[in-house]
Amino acid sequence: MPQDSEQQVRLQFLEEAQDYLHQIEAELLNFESQGNQQQALNAMLRAAHSIKGGAGLMGFPYLSQFAHRFEDFLKVLKVSRPAVDSSLEQELLRAVDDMGQVATAYRQHGTVAEDWVQTAITPIFDRLHQRLGDPQPEDAAALLSEEVGEDMTRLLFESEVEACLQRLEAVTQQPEMPCLVEEVEIAAQELAGLAEMLDLSAFQSLCQSVSEQLQAAPTPTQGGDIAQLAIQQWRRSQALVLVGQATAIPTQLEREAIPHETPIQSVSKGLPDWLDTHLSEPDLPESLTASEAVSLLADLETDFEAGLETGVEAPLSRSAPQQSAPGRVLSPQKAALESEFSEPSVTPGDTEQTIRVPVHKLSQLSELFGELIIERNGLSLQLQRLRDLMGLLNQRVQTLEQSNDQLRSACDSPRLAYGHRTTAQGELPQLIGAALSGISATLGERFDGLEMDRYSELHLFSQELSETAVQIQEVTTDMNLSLEDAEQTARALTRTSKQLQSTMTQVRMRPLSDLLSRIPRVLRDLSHTYGKQVDLNITGGSTLIDRAILEALHDPLIHLLRNAFDHGIEPPHIRTAQGKPEQGLIEIKAAYRGNQTVLILQDDGAGIDLDKIKARALMMGLDDAVLNRASTQELLELIFEPGFSTADQVTDLSGRGVGMDVVRTQLKQVRGNITVDTRPGQGTTMTLTVPFTLSVLRVLLVEVQQMLLAIPTNAVEEMVLLASQQLRRQTGRPLLNWEGLLVPLLNLKDWLRMPRVPHLPESDASPTIDEPLVLMVAHGEDIMGLQVDRYWGEQEVTIRPVEGQLPLPPGFVGCTILGNGRIVPLVEPVNLLRWIEEQQAQSPTQSLTMPPTPITTAPSTPLILIVDDSVNVRRFLALTLEKAGYRVEQAKDGHHALEKLRAGLSAQAVICDIEMPRLDGYGFLAHARADQRYQSLPILMLTSRSGHKHRQLAMTLGATAYFSKPFQETELLATLQQVIANPMLA
Repeated sequence: MPQDSEQQVRLQFLEEAQDYLHQIEAELLNFESQGNQQQALNAMLRAAHSIKGGAGLMGFPYLSQFAHRFEDFLKVLKVSRPAVDSSLEQELLRAVDDMGQVATAYRQHGTVAEDWVQTAITPIFDRLHQRLGDPQPEDAAALLSEEVGEDMTRLLFESEVEACLQRLEAVTQQPEMPCLVEEVEIAAQELAGLAEMLDLSAFQSLCQSVSEQLQAAPTPTQGGDIAQLAIQQWRRSQALVLVGQATAIPTQLEREAIPHETPIQSVSKGLPDWLDTHLSEPDLPESLTASEAVSLLADLETDFEAGLETGVEAPLSRSAPQQSAPGRVLSPQKAALESEFSEPSVTPGDTEQTIRVPVHKLSQLSELFGELIIERNGLSLQLQRLRDLMGLLNQRVQTLEQSNDQLRSACDSPRLAYGHRTTAQGELPQLIGAALSGISATLGERFDGLEMDRYSELHLFSQELSETAVQIQEVTTDMNLSLEDAEQTARALTRTSKQLQSTMTQVRMRPLSDLLSRIPRVLRDLSHTYGKQVDLNITGGSTLIDRAILEALHDPLIHLLRNAFDHGIEPPHIRTAQGKPEQGLIEIKAAYRGNQTVLILQDDGAGIDLDKIKARALMMGLDDAVLNRASTQELLELIFEPGFSTADQVTDLSGRGVGMDVVRTQLKQVRGNITVDTRPGQGTTMTLTVPFTLSVLRVLLVEVQQMLLAIPTNAVEEMVLLASQQLRRQTGRPLLNWEGLLVPLLNLKDWLRMPRVPHLPESDASPTIDEPLVLMVAHGEDIMGLQVDRYWGEQEVTIRPVEGQLPLPPGFVGCTILGNGRIVPLVEPVNLLRWIEEQQAQSPTQSLTMPPTPITTAPSTPLILIVDDSVNVRRFLALTLEKAGYRVEQAKDGHHALEKLRAGLSAQAVICDIEMPRLDGYGFLAHARADQRYQSLPILMLTSRSGHKHRQLAMTLGATAYFSKPFQETELLATLQQVIANPMLA
């Protein structure tokens, strides 16, 4: 095996060892409350034995040694059954922790220092040895017989029956097989007596049948055949006993051949070699101590079980069925959670085979799937653009057909047939009439126009144009059909990718019990150390959570548990005096709510003292008047401030002021949130909300100050169109009348004070709602409205972190990439609202309607607007200017250019053509100079008209400079640089 592969296998075993240790820990924590303690001991023995054997094989000697010693302690508990009090339980749990530390040391360093082992690990095992001692030799049989009810039978079949069969098989190997029949008769009597002792009536009947048939054999040859058949049947019966299928032992010796290639026969064929390897060949010492004899017997029995259980090289483990997340629903403002936090029923038969996959491989798959989502959105966008272009092409084809009909009508006109020019009222230009003026009139003199049709070159041109139009129409039809097929394939791709997304999400999920299984141990240690008796009730342990979120929840949940134990649960004498049970209660509940997972940690303690919060806030410098005006929720939010603590003294549990702010920070990293609710004398409830998955998110795309923002759909209760009759004002602040409730209204453009993007990139798409609207967002127990400018639709996107030294602005938690490659920031409304409240608290006189401070800082790179009806000219100019370091925006005519400027385009100069449809360059100059905002905007005219009259008119209308095509690039760039640097020249 390559060295890297071997190292990977060794590391995987250490992960497996940690799972075994967690299993032992869970059994110990529930040991006293379990009805079948022997079953729990058996489970712990198997786990310890697996660690011992695997660690020895993988080259982790210290881990193997301590697992062996721990296994001996469990054997003593199983046989002697001493009382497992709290002190013994703590020492056993400490030993499990120490084995975990050894496994961690091997994982991190590859080796373990002997000095550290002797000083940190060995003492706890020595104390356990002094208390429990070693297994005794006389307990060997009892130890094995208690594993399963028939272990004594298996032991005797492994020893006595095996020895008898080996003796008979040795006889069959000799030439002529002397005395085979006699040996088989003796063995039949011995085995029948053993069967009678073990109460195996079927095996006893089989032995009696062998004796009867041997005695009735007419010839020695037939007797020999019967003897060999008896040996085969006994060997098969031994295998049946060893695999726990004693009821399948035949009662009569069948003279027919044993069925070929049965599973049991396969076992029996391989059993002698396996037994020779595992039972006969070990290098046993000449003398054994009592404890070594007991350990050897137990090892042989366990190894045999393991050998039977691993019939394939890579066994697949079983796992509980995974619970799928419900579909997306809107989160209620105040939900009753009792029905949500209930354990789903699990059908015992619904088990699935699983395999181990490295976490980094799952991360790679998630990254690749994220890229697939981006490409899928890009494909959908491109197909939509193609559909729009096809619609435009159909319009152009119809226009072409109409023009061709007009041309055909003109060609068929008698006036044109005789070469007359068209008048100004004709449908075609005079150029067509001029083209016909030289046609010979010879035929006209000979035939009347009604007697013979006449065709000119223009007729031929019209005919060719008509045929070309038909061909274009055919191609357009084919393109429409191909586009429909492509759209159908895209829809299938979207459907498949969504199924893949669901599957990928489920693969990344782990049950919350993986995290909550560690909580009872923490609470048990705290109760033992501080003398508080606390009961723990966990609901919703089967709730599935993304692995990354599960790992991020570990530290916050442990900290909240310690806080509930220290700050919440009162000492026993205080609880008794208040009429409460002496034993406190901490509940942890988990359930889905829409696209989020909700965890609630609740205690029945004293609650949070608001007076202590106020006193601590005064000590930290907060204003007394502000604190008196603050609501209960605002006061509770103070516990999440850095350095804030209400503890009277510093202890190992609390009082340092480091904790709750870290909890909120860690939750923010996975787009989570935490809220607190308390009732004096009744307890405190901490509600943690985390997203269902971190990889893919459904967002609303909204526009604020011409900047796109992505807002998670699960954070928005409802979207409401803003109507003037719904607006109210109270104490100078705007309110929105929403379903009879007056909801505070915040206009995001008043608070997102950052250098905005000058304009949205030009796009063929249009917003879904092109007017202001309000997003209704739940903020704690309240609802608030966020006003945005426009709504661009809803999309499923991939979330990307933003890396760098500078922190993100408040309320921004990452970004996403749209199908067109545009990067859009992701906003978490709850965090943004919290920041806005902080700003309001710092500036109480500030009005929400206060206009933002205007930003006068110009972009570092000048933006030039190019106005020309020729696409190629615009592209050529854009390449020239971009090469010179300018940013470029394009408009197809003067009307389009005015629209862009009036929409907020901040251009530093304009390069404009003269001859354009809708609005030419002169018209653009006139409108621009008539608007005070653009009177000083440099406008350079670039046209093919080089005459003095055209130049003079442009300069009169207010052009800054005038260039004719072809132009000198250096001269144009120099003039452009000069007018930008000195706008007064305009």
